[in-house]
Amino acid sequence: MPKNDLLLRSLRKEPIERFPVWLMRQAGRYMPQYRELRNKVNNFLELCKNVDLAVEVSLLPLRLLSVDAIIIFSDILVPLEALGVKLEFVEGEGPKLYWSSELKDLKPYDPKENAYVFEIIRKVKEAQDEVPVIGFGGAPFTLASYLIEGGASRDFRKTKLFMWEKEKEFKKLMELLTETQITYLKEQINAGADVIQVFDSWANYLSVEDYEEYVFPFVNYLVSELKEFSDTPVIYFFRGSSAFIDAVADTRADCLSVDWSVDIPEAMKLYEKAFQGNLEPTVLYASEEVIKEKTLSLLKRIPEKTGYIFNLGHGLAPDMDMKKVKLLVNTVKSYQL
Repeated sequence: MPKNDLLLRSLRKEPIERFPVWLMRQAGRYMPQYRELRNKVNNFLELCKNVDLAVEVSLLPLRLLSVDAIIIFSDILVPLEALGVKLEFVEGEGPKLYWSSELKDLKPYDPKENAYVFEIIRKVKEAQDEVPVIGFGGAPFTLASYLIEGGASRDFRKTKLFMWEKEKEFKKLMELLTETQITYLKEQINAGADVIQVFDSWANYLSVEDYEEYVFPFVNYLVSELKEFSDTPVIYFFRGSSAFIDAVADTRADCLSVDWSVDIPEAMKLYEKAFQGNLEPTVLYASEEVIKEKTLSLLKRIPEKTGYIFNLGHGLAPDMDMKKVKLLVNTVKSYQL
């Protein structure tokens, strides 16, 4: 067990002294120290695969921000390479994915192709015993959308048309990605991950009807398989949270990580889950006084003294001020229950 097990205790709804805090994308370009490490390699993907550098990057937020958990440095898309997809990260544009668009050309997933991810987890665990280590992966729909779009998208039009017009093929793709993620995340647990977070970053582009038909069954199966395999806590992060929360509450996920569209205090009264989130990240562009005010306002409204983890409603942005991020973390840590 890590010395600081606040996150694990809050996930289990055990007594805690204060709410734990960590941040999505907590190791990133807003940190000068990250940029220094990033400049040692040619591109982002190379950094993900360089175990020693990725371990250093993973540890930065613990050293510089004193957060209550480390999320390993990686990317949700790396398992797709093992399926035969060519993956590139283009500066200023984001990920680009290249494949034939024929399901028959995707290879069966071999976790050995992602051995570097599991080694990063092991080495982060070896390097520190202060806080829990969070492993992660993309939810099937989010991965499918990247495959179908060939990268990021403003409206996910190709994904929706594929989903509606080639329903059988779409569901076969979702099945493949679900099984891939089950294997991938089990290997992260075997490597020592204390918590697993599943990212459904693009669910907010769907209607409730489409989410329930094309997304939820696969997420539900993924989480159930992980919970059958291990008692490692699972956090499910999903955008468009207020629309889908009724459905998502039926999963076996231990914790729901929600965006700012959800009123967490109200949700905690309605659902028997731990919750994570959900400060609007834009608050970090405001003055220090506003950051403190907004943060404390959220914390004061949490109706229980456990079962909650402070985070943002989405990840930190590259142009944010590290001093303000540190202020945010310190403000949460100063709030005693």
